[in-house]
Amino acid sequence: MDGRETGKDPAGQDGKMWAGTARVAVFGPSKRFLSGITYFTIRLANALSSVAKVDALLFRHMLPKKLFPGWKRVGKDLSAEGFLPGVGVHEVMDWYNPVSWMKAYAVARKSDMVILPWWTSSVAHMYLFIQALTWKRRLVMIEFHEPVDPLEDASPPLRVYARVTGWLVRSLAGGFVTHTRYDRDLIVGRYHIPARDIHIIPHGLYDQYTRVDQEEARKALGIGEDYVILFFGLLRKFKGVRYLIEAFELLPPPLKEKSRLCIVGEAWEDQESVDMARRSPDRDRISIVDRYISDREVSLYYSAADVFAGPYTRESHDPCAVCHIAMSFGLPVIASRTGGMVESLGSYEGVFFVPPEDPGALREALEVVYRGRDKRYPVPEDLRWENIALRWRDIFLEKMAMEGRKI
Repeated sequence: MDGRETGKDPAGQDGKMWAGTARVAVFGPSKRFLSGITYFTIRLANALSSVAKVDALLFRHMLPKKLFPGWKRVGKDLSAEGFLPGVGVHEVMDWYNPVSWMKAYAVARKSDMVILPWWTSSVAHMYLFIQALTWKRRLVMIEFHEPVDPLEDASPPLRVYARVTGWLVRSLAGGFVTHTRYDRDLIVGRYHIPARDIHIIPHGLYDQYTRVDQEEARKALGIGEDYVILFFGLLRKFKGVRYLIEAFELLPPPLKEKSRLCIVGEAWEDQESVDMARRSPDRDRISIVDRYISDREVSLYYSAADVFAGPYTRESHDPCAVCHIAMSFGLPVIASRTGGMVESLGSYEGVFFVPPEDPGALREALEVVYRGRDKRYPVPEDLRWENIALRWRDIFLEKMAMEGRKI
């Protein structure tokens, strides 16, 4: 099969026997380095624990702290999200300590499948250590979040390091997973991996947040307007926040007077949009929350919102996370028709696609949503984590069958 989209059980009834038999090791950052990848690691490990024995192997010190853009919050307890009791949690890996890598290997060697998320080359040396020791003895799957890290790609020394270490990590892998056909094609074109070796599993919903009554949420946040437009997530230049600000400024005065634009998230590399919002003639109706947001506040902002706006200028794994939170709340989502956004959000009835970098189209979509803002939309079943776990199970069974191996 060419670029398989798993979902069928290749082993028939034998697939039911995987639970409690196979063992899976999932690597990822601990909550010390809290980000979307952390949440993904927790949700994936928890989901897989319903069909296998799972160990979560976590980076305790992922890289020198001050190299992490959000370094001031490293180690702070900002999330109540956690692993289920059935998941073995091993927060042991330090970027500078090979002894800690051996501790991780001692757990990973007992696994039948090892899942390594790829989003940054800063973890590559630890991955290579684990891969070298488990090579050909365990199924090692690379799970792509970002085919290319924009920060690394912008720096020539980091770009060279990422290319070399990334090639080594990929060469020692037994297979690959990504979230969309668009990302698969990017990976094929950039890294020359055969499409047949890349499985497509959609990004699961982040549905762990508690919905709050809208009026209560707005009162808690000090929002008095009738129409609340939300942008949420790390501010980076490719996320198109400046176009959303322009679209908000273009709203008809009667609508704008009853509206509030909330731009919520750390400004990692897009201080220009923050400055633009603060200079805007409509700045009194724009809220800027330039910091990391705790789980409780995530629930409040999404509960208070009437619409989520994701005006990205290109695809990234990140819109999956923040847009999927919006989907779990049943909110209408305005998204750019770019990259894999159409594919990753296309099964959601409440999505409104607009051309990228087009404030006029964004403004029109905001007006359309306003007229039906009380409507809520059903969650796509294919994005529920129990179905994501079954797709991972199918990959494992297929790989084992191809290699003639038994669990």
